[in-house]
Amino acid sequence: MLAATVRVAGDIDLAEECVQDAYARALTAWPESGIPSKPAAWLTTVARRSAIDSLRRRHTHDRVLPKLIEPEGATDEPLDEENDIVDDRLRLIFTCCHPALAPEAQVALTLRLLCGLTTDEVAHMFLVQESTMAARLTRAKKKIATARVPYRVPSPDELPMRIDAVLTVVHLLFTTGHTAPVGDELIRRDLVERSLNLARMLRTLLPGNPDVAGLMALILLTDARSASRVTGDGTLTLLADQDRSQWNRHEIAEGLSLVREALEYRPPGRFSLMAAIAAVHAEAPNWSATDWTELVGLYDLLVTIWPSPVVALNRAVAVGFAQGPETGLAALDALANEPQLASYGYLSSARADFLGRLGRVEEARIAYKDALRLTENEVERHFLSRRLEQLE
Repeated sequence: MLAATVRVAGDIDLAEECVQDAYARALTAWPESGIPSKPAAWLTTVARRSAIDSLRRRHTHDRVLPKLIEPEGATDEPLDEENDIVDDRLRLIFTCCHPALAPEAQVALTLRLLCGLTTDEVAHMFLVQESTMAARLTRAKKKIATARVPYRVPSPDELPMRIDAVLTVVHLLFTTGHTAPVGDELIRRDLVERSLNLARMLRTLLPGNPDVAGLMALILLTDARSASRVTGDGTLTLLADQDRSQWNRHEIAEGLSLVREALEYRPPGRFSLMAAIAAVHAEAPNWSATDWTELVGLYDLLVTIWPSPVVALNRAVAVGFAQGPETGLAALDALANEPQLASYGYLSSARADFLGRLGRVEEARIAYKDALRLTENEVERHFLSRRLEQLE
């Protein structure tokens, strides 16, 4: 709805207001007239008409119209064709990821506007306070308006320069869906499926781009394990304990093919390396057969080209399984002063696991409590609580 309304409004804030107004009208009209046969089309039509009316009331229609990529799109006809929806989402992604915006603002704005994440969820992903993220989003929207950023998909010669920010958005969208930062469910299928759809769209746009292939492979290979991550009673299952017969072999086969394609290009990009890491797990017939030495080598390459604290954390965990928990714990403790990991619960939970394996029960107990304090997803909290009880 938002993506379709922006095309008419030419202004993100106005489009958001019109979308909210459409929902408010539905709450009034639907109880009396009944839910329409195409609710989404009804809501989108009302939002677009509201945008057109607002433009007319403000007497700015003639000024705004030339900025639109498709002036004839400013109609009040229902938008229910899948191709139109896909096109509008791509336009909005590339608008939010315009180089006029700072990279972190590009990612945050797209996650907030296109993917339906709350400001708090986006802030959690960036490991910052909600107020900080709210201010960042406001500044980004103002920048789009003042810089008159066009609402369109870049031309073919512009795409390679603009693609990295978009891939980052799609990756963060997937990670948020794969493990929801808050809530009662571990997985948000809507976000996972949207990220995969966006990856496929980008693959169509840039069929020979190794980073696009790598990202799509990463999503497929990681999502292939989803069915085994939570038991029937909602309990989290670690990779070591998952029933691999439940893994989606079709996604694994497609993902492995894409990994091989992406790795043909040198040097490999970060998404290609992350996909290669996922492929090692996907190809291992069981946990004990996992090639941790190869994984450490891949993480060494990844942390070189993408020196992220989270990548360093994942590398430390791999080191622990390859060389023993004491070595892994030392690698984790070396990250203790990383500001971005101060509120990242996975650091504490990884330390707790290695401490428990080393028999340092009291330290493990403290680490599990720290992880619980920093974790807001209820499925993960339940898992950590059980681990703490078992430690007791």
